Parts: sequence; C-alpha cells; structure tokens
Amino acid sequence: MTEFLGKGGAHVDLMGAEFVDFDPVSETITMRFNAPDSFITGRGGVQGGLVAGFLDEAMGWAHVQATGGTEAPLNLEISMTLLKLIPAGSLMGKGRVVRRGRRVIFLEGELWDESWTTLYARSTSTAIPTPIPGGAS
Repeated sequence: MTEFLGKGGAHVDLMGAEFVDFDPVSETITMRFNAPDSFITGRGGVQGGLVAGFLDEAMGWAHVQATGGTEAPLNLEISMTLLKLIPAGSLMGKGRVVRRGRRVIFLEGELWDESWTTLYARSTSTAIPTPIPGGAS
C-alpha cells in the first residue's frame, strides 16, 4: 500500500473518507466512504450533491497522490451520471488521472458498493493543477 499524502479536514470526516490504496502506474486511488442515514433523501438515496462530493474527493486525491502531494486540482467542470439510488452505508470510490498536463488535467471517478458489484455513479472532471501551499517538496 502506498502512503497517503493528504491532510484531512472536516469535510473528509463528514464523508467518512478513508484512503485504501494508490496505484502509481495507473494513477488510480481507492477510497472508502460512509454515507450516514442523514445523507438520504425522501426518495431513498444519497442526495445528489453529496454523491458529487464523494466523486470529487476520489478524483481530487488521485491527482494529489499522483503529484506526490505537491498539487491539487481546481475544478473547471465536473460531470456526474447517477446510475442507481445510493443507499446509506459503506461505499467504495475510485479516482483516476486520465491525463495530466501543465495547464489542465482530466480526471474520472466511480462510486461502487462495498463488494464492487454495483456501480452507482460515474464522473469526469476537467481541472487546473494548482500548488498545495506547504505541500510535499
């Protein structure tokens, strides 16, 4: 397992985000999230903006890890497709750097159930790479 280079914050705690693994060859991160009952709408699934937050977190940390903790993405655009209502509980996220340039990066993410059998949502992001103040050297 690769060492996680990130620093948490209140939003990370709110999402129950945990680092699982990072593959430096494919620049893919695996994360676990927890969707509490308070995230569930009257329709029975996690609220869409919160789903976007899970996906954004996975995509963003993929770039942070890929740059050794020196950069974070500043989103220009995020696109999300919800494939199925997402229940409360443990979720697995994958984030991947598709292409990284000096001025723009392309990311993608997926949100799965804990057994990796049900794909709940997919996303893509176009972002600007930005230095992390005080990031790894």
